[in-house]
Amino acid sequence: MSKHDIKICVSGAAETSHCGKEAYERAKEIGREIARQGATIMSGATTGFPYWSSIGAKEANGFSIGLSPASNEDEHIHAYRLPTENMDLIIYTGFGFSGRNLMLTRSSDAVIVGCGRIGTINEFTIAFEDNKPIGILEGPWMADDIIRMIIENSNRPHSHVVFDKDPKKLVEKVIQMVMLRKKGVYQAYKNYDEVESGGEKSSIL
Repeated sequence: MSKHDIKICVSGAAETSHCGKEAYERAKEIGREIARQGATIMSGATTGFPYWSSIGAKEANGFSIGLSPASNEDEHIHAYRLPTENMDLIIYTGFGFSGRNLMLTRSSDAVIVGCGRIGTINEFTIAFEDNKPIGILEGPWMADDIIRMIIENSNRPHSHVVFDKDPKKLVEKVIQMVMLRKKGVYQAYKNYDEVESGGEKSSIL
């Protein structure tokens, strides 16, 4: 797998009043770094932190994919009131927010989490359960502290989760984790004990 094959989901709050003044530039820098380092950005085709990251990616000539909760463009714009700009491709899932979250994290190679709310925590826990490489951007918000608390009380291995305040270093760490993964078809039904649905050990990381 080359870096150009890597798809990184940026998860964060659509409503950002609690995120602080730094969030806008930090989000854009995450997007820029994803593009600069040769990966593709994915988002929930929403407003706020993920949208700002998509702006940053496009500023750095990156490719941006959005997965919408809506079933079509009209519903996306008029019912959900979501943007269409700064995304090269929007996939209309028709599964609402929770279904969109599942499809978004499952179709990404890794997830980077910024300032967020409950939807961001939902995306984190899906990715965590699926053993996806996850990067947590530390900042003047509570999401990183909440995620630390979840991890500390999860009683699960968590070597696939990294934290950093620097967007460039965080993206580098996440891409490195993806690149180091063993080759093979990823099986989402493999749990943290590396036991598949049939009860046998999986050789796939």
